[in-house]
Amino acid sequence: MYECLRGGLDFTKDDENVNSQPFMRWRARFDFVMEAIHKAEKETGERKGHYLNVTAPTPEEMYKRAEYAKEIGAPIIMHDYITGRLLRQHRSRHWCRDNGMLLHIHRAMHAVLDRNPHHGIHFRVLTKILRLSGGDHLHTGTVVGKLEGDRASTLGWIDLLREKYIKEDRSRGIFFDQDWGSMPGAFAVASGGIHVWHMPALVTIFGDDSVLQFGGGTLGHPWATPRVRPPTAWPSRPAWKRATRVWPSRRKARPSSRRPPSRARN
Repeated sequence: MYECLRGGLDFTKDDENVNSQPFMRWRARFDFVMEAIHKAEKETGERKGHYLNVTAPTPEEMYKRAEYAKEIGAPIIMHDYITGRLLRQHRSRHWCRDNGMLLHIHRAMHAVLDRNPHHGIHFRVLTKILRLSGGDHLHTGTVVGKLEGDRASTLGWIDLLREKYIKEDRSRGIFFDQDWGSMPGAFAVASGGIHVWHMPALVTIFGDDSVLQFGGGTLGHPWATPRVRPPTAWPSRPAWKRATRVWPSRRKARPSSRRPPSRARN
């Protein structure tokens, strides 16, 4: 996590399934995370953060974890608003507002409700529920990458999440005008199987008023963070410039006097 933050990411996050299992108790994880954040901030001079998952079996335990996150200086916490239930989500939003912290919302278990096209609850409705209950970020799908889906529908619920007034647009699944009045919006989060090469498409789809999350796309990329980067790879250009590079065809690497031999890539 430290290497990801030091390498240029603004935030890292707990996985939605990381709670307080025997192999990763929440308090120890929070402490290690903040140690890495402070170290990365000191070295880069930039503000960093990590979404600490405070989802818990009871509201009392959720508040206990949130209070500890605040105590050690975390700027943001995370809550699974479906598995944690909506009433608890509403209460966590009030707590964050009163305590000056950001609230990242994960949609874990949404597919149980919205994946089947013949029954269930459409994610468009779940998006509206989240905006009504409150939060700062919400996972919305990516259009490209692992969670690729229908572009028009995805843009429809992104509009519902962050715009003040949305006109009827049946091509995007908006069947009537939606006026949110003074109700705050939230950032759309693109997350799931994306990496730096997807950035041009993601910025085109989501605009710059969004959050782009690269988990395995950072750790698994050949030009990733220093400690996980293959020993024969090297950073040649900033990540956003490399996004448009075309991978060379497979060929035998040749030694160079100026830099280490290249790994064959597809």
